[in-house]
Amino acid sequence: MRAGLYKMQGITAVGSTPLALRCLKASEERRKAMSTISKNSLKTSLLQLECHFTWTLLKQHVGLEALEETVVDHIKFVKESNITDYNILSYVCHLKNSNEEALRNLKKAEEAVQKHHPGEIARRSLVTWGNYAWVYYHMQRYEEAQTYVSKVENTCKKLSSTAHGKIQLPEICAEQGWASLRFGANYYERAKNCFEKALESEPDNPDFNAGYAIAMYRLENFAVRYCEEVRPCLEVLKRAVELNPKNTPLLALLALQLQQLKRANEGERYIEEALKITPDFPVFLRYAAKFYRKKGEVNKAVEILKKALALTPKSVFLHHQLGLCYKFKIFQLKKTRYTPQEEVENLIQLAIFHLKTVIDKKPTFISAHSDLANTYALCKRYEEAEEIFQEVLQRNNLSCGEKQEIYFNYGNFQHLYMKSESKAIKYYIEGLKMEKDSFGRRKCGEAVETLLKQKIESRLGDATDIGTLGLVHNLNGEKQKAIECYEKAIALDPNNEEYRNALFELQLSISS
Repeated sequence: MRAGLYKMQGITAVGSTPLALRCLKASEERRKAMSTISKNSLKTSLLQLECHFTWTLLKQHVGLEALEETVVDHIKFVKESNITDYNILSYVCHLKNSNEEALRNLKKAEEAVQKHHPGEIARRSLVTWGNYAWVYYHMQRYEEAQTYVSKVENTCKKLSSTAHGKIQLPEICAEQGWASLRFGANYYERAKNCFEKALESEPDNPDFNAGYAIAMYRLENFAVRYCEEVRPCLEVLKRAVELNPKNTPLLALLALQLQQLKRANEGERYIEEALKITPDFPVFLRYAAKFYRKKGEVNKAVEILKKALALTPKSVFLHHQLGLCYKFKIFQLKKTRYTPQEEVENLIQLAIFHLKTVIDKKPTFISAHSDLANTYALCKRYEEAEEIFQEVLQRNNLSCGEKQEIYFNYGNFQHLYMKSESKAIKYYIEGLKMEKDSFGRRKCGEAVETLLKQKIESRLGDATDIGTLGLVHNLNGEKQKAIECYEKAIALDPNNEEYRNALFELQLSISS
């Protein structure tokens, strides 16, 4: 009866499954298969694009909220960088799962291209279109994603013989360089390389030279902090200033570099000149304040920082610099005999407020955690200081240099505030055991050596302290000094196997 009914309807039954339904199902499966192939093909094309989504800019290396606020502030005060800023802002919005907002920022990037580069719209839009394609892909709007992939590929074919959206335009290299600078220290070397590549095509381009100088400045400061090879940036900064005489943040960086080279008077002339050009430009003001803080004119630095903060109230950099200024003032006041307690308390509250703002907005800013913990320690709020140190010590994503710096600061906290020499020695040595050279490692080595020698010379030290000093010398590669210490420790504690084994291994390493 059922088969007859199917036959009347023009459907042939096979077993209990209507053939038309089976055909429909097969067609749906083919459509899905084709869709999967199409999606995979789209993904392959997307990966060939030059844009923020393919530059491996990882959100764990930045505080997204702080980065977003920095870019928004930059857009407000630096009109000529809108294209770069809107593209970065779009990517940040995507990382925050706000793809609709990401699209709105890409639209603004397009408008900025039309306004500033009406004769080069296609060439200047390649990164923006690549970002569009990726955002639409993540929104599962694959047809629109494919449209933008095609726009990039077709434009690249016109501009170059290279297919699949790969093209080495200097503007694209520079845009990757600026994005890399925004994402922090992990990307400074890449930023330098990007600007170098851009400069190969246009060596006198002011924007490329500015980016290159900033990357070199940050790399040099990073190298000094982590005891890596220093590549001097003074001449690069001078060249950038020569091509960008009205770029006051560059003038300030040149001033800071001169200050670091003990040429502060020369540097201050650049700061004074820049203050006349842009007295209300917060990006410059923050560097000017840093210059005066380092010079010791903390009140002047605070005055400048307050002015800048009124213009950009969410700036992490400004909050951090203010926190450091107030912390310095607390330290200075505590050294004087007669200090109004009310003034000290006010400074404590200000320092804590600003430094807490920093770590809330940018949890990856490790040195700011130490600054806040040390401020708590200064005002005898030891439990809060301990809590901050422990939270950071338990992180497993810190760089070697960051970890060593935390060990040094926590060792100081244990020594100076908790009066625990044993714990201080333990943490200094933890920093020393990490072999990568850095400012933090060197400070750990100096601190633990000084502490142990003081104990030994005052005759409060025992075999343990002398043996520990032997370990310190050994970790520092000072084998002969280590041998002498272990020999003295064994003389005081003849049955100590640890010292005997350490001495034997040292003697063996010297003789082999």
